[in-house]
Amino acid sequence: MTESQRICLIFYLQPIALGAWLPHIPGVQTELGLSNSALALALIGGPIGTLTTLLVAGRLANWLGAKRITLVWYPLFLIAMLLPFLSPNEWALMAALALVGSTMSVLELGLNVLADEYEARTGHKIMSRAHGCWSFGLLSGTLIGSAVAGIGLEPLLAGISIAVVVQALVLPAIRRLPVAAPKDKSTDKTTGFRLPHPLLLGICVFTFGTTLVEGAVADWAAVYLRDAFLAHPGLAGLGIAIFSLCLASTRLVGDRLRQHSSPGRLGQGLALIGLMGLFLIWWAPSVPVALLGLGILGVGAALAFPLGVTAASSAPGPSAAANVAVLSFIALLGFLVGPLAIGPLADAFGIRTALMVMAPMIGLSLVLAPCLTRAQRLRSAEGGSGQGTPTPQEPR
Repeated sequence: MTESQRICLIFYLQPIALGAWLPHIPGVQTELGLSNSALALALIGGPIGTLTTLLVAGRLANWLGAKRITLVWYPLFLIAMLLPFLSPNEWALMAALALVGSTMSVLELGLNVLADEYEARTGHKIMSRAHGCWSFGLLSGTLIGSAVAGIGLEPLLAGISIAVVVQALVLPAIRRLPVAAPKDKSTDKTTGFRLPHPLLLGICVFTFGTTLVEGAVADWAAVYLRDAFLAHPGLAGLGIAIFSLCLASTRLVGDRLRQHSSPGRLGQGLALIGLMGLFLIWWAPSVPVALLGLGILGVGAALAFPLGVTAASSAPGPSAAANVAVLSFIALLGFLVGPLAIGPLADAFGIRTALMVMAPMIGLSLVLAPCLTRAQRLRSAEGGSGQGTPTPQEPR
């Protein structure tokens, strides 16, 4: 197995446990007797844990390195994913999801830095492919969770089984990755607070628009299908699976699309596709049309984060890891805004109308997509920004 294949495997395995949790959200809501607003309050635990941890995650990644981060935080994340199933009330659920968000933010930062280090060292583009594998992992987990919910198996036991299998598969893959050259601490500029460069800020806000979409669909797609069409748990979970499948398939061809279009134009085109999918979700008279809308929305949201990671790594800042941490912090505010806004709006106006909060966010991404092209030009002007000389062959 080549190094790029190991990285893609590590990306694929990481979200399986998360995906297996998502179809159980409506069931947990019913079991705990939560309104949509109360569920929204509990769900923001994840983004809160993510955002607070990302304040220090960039320094942590610079100190330990991406490989060590991934090695240590993988099992911590898998253990944290079991806690939502044990929550007796909304506050415990919020705390459990906060721990999930905290461990996941550090782990995913490590994964993104691993992929960026590989691209910089070899010249081979794998960022979109790696994120495509991540999305297929989320899809796999969602299908597992939908099956568990549909046939009434105990979700906690399924979660334990997933954690054991994933850790057994990922550990040897991580150990065989090379350790990046240590950073010269005398040139470390990540200490102290500094405002992001305007270009980096634009990239982050671009990504914010579509991460809100991913968070909203992950948290509310099953509730939408249940409330709008009285779908049973197995079918409700299928909405997340369709979204994830289309998102993942688009990401697998994302690196090829990057070779034929500037990242700014690509980002704008996909934002327009996302708006088309969102209209279908609002208008849908039946489950098949709603699923089609979720699939088109998945295509539109597919490449924003991998494009953002690559652009952020090229933007001015202390280091690639620090820039990616800032990107993750601002972009993942979308996961906080989504649950906060959609829950109360769903109680007041219905779930269809509440989901339309995604429309102006996608519009924001449409407007700011040219920032991606400016970052690409900056990297080219600086001689590749540390990408090094591409090797003629992928190292094994």
